[in-house]
Amino acid sequence: MSRVCKLCGKRPRTGNQISASYRHTKRRWLPNLQRVRAMTEDGARRIRVCTSCIRSGKVTKVISRMSSEA
Repeated sequence: MSRVCKLCGKRPRTGNQISASYRHTKRRWLPNLQRVRAMTEDGARRIRVCTSCIRSGKVTKVISRMSSEA
């Protein structure tokens, strides 16, 4: 599974970690991806989306049958 948001395409960024002695080493910033059951063109599916897409309302979540029966 790749670390890419299905909606906005957000993916890992690269750069340098700079220590107190100003030594540079490579590092990666990963997006905050969550597996969400959401409505797509194909119906209800589990997709990996970033939390900024969830908060902005780009995702329409599916309510599971188990929670509605209780």
